[in-house]
Amino acid sequence: MPLRPYIVGNWKMHGTRAMLSEARAIDRAAQRHMKVEVAIAPPSTLIHPVHREAEQIVVGAQDCHDQESGAHTGEISATMLADAGAKFVILGHSERRQGQGEGDALVQAKAEAALAAGLRVILCCGESEKTRDSGSALTYVKKQLKASLPEIPRGAAEKLTVAYEPIWAIGTGKTATPADIGEMHAEIRALLVELFGEEEGAEVRILYGGSVKPENAGEILNVPEVGGALVGGASLTADSFMGIALAAGETEEG
Repeated sequence: MPLRPYIVGNWKMHGTRAMLSEARAIDRAAQRHMKVEVAIAPPSTLIHPVHREAEQIVVGAQDCHDQESGAHTGEISATMLADAGAKFVILGHSERRQGQGEGDALVQAKAEAALAAGLRVILCCGESEKTRDSGSALTYVKKQLKASLPEIPRGAAEKLTVAYEPIWAIGTGKTATPADIGEMHAEIRALLVELFGEEEGAEVRILYGGSVKPENAGEILNVPEVGGALVGGASLTADSFMGIALAAGETEEG
């Protein structure tokens, strides 16, 4: 059975309790779009409040520590996130890889900690504009993804989602062409099948992330092997975010 399109909002470092009204609006709208799985990852301070309010949307986190507990001031473990109501966690986002210097080994360790805590994982990968221009984007992304993937027990591949996010298209207004997206997603799918086998490799959804908006969502979501979108700024209001979800629903119907 085909998986429902997965539309995930990453609120990044945006949101106070005043944003709960937007979360409620997203949740109410999601109840009318059952053909699409809608999720948001608010800042950690809002995970429990949003979880408590939500009836339809899935609530997740933007990062976790690789250890379950300990002397790690200011950090939050996957177990703590699950306790707050999170069902998934975004890991390896380019902003953390670049801004916090997170390498593949650390991303992998975090992913394994998240799975052990019962969370689903959205694992991000993507190339810089320099890498894209050099012609080595496909090789780079596959190497990065393979090195970041956690050990997944047989039969549990559905707990993993991969998000391809070309770094040069995040917050820049630029978007990869459908041909570029299709080529990369096909290569990622081939790698997943190689690693997990035909059946399980097909169960891993591959999202596109990079300046997705209601205006371009339909075109992007129609690209083969695009199973949804990881949405940044456009997820901060119900109108724009659910416009993307609506486009996903129309794609599913088509």
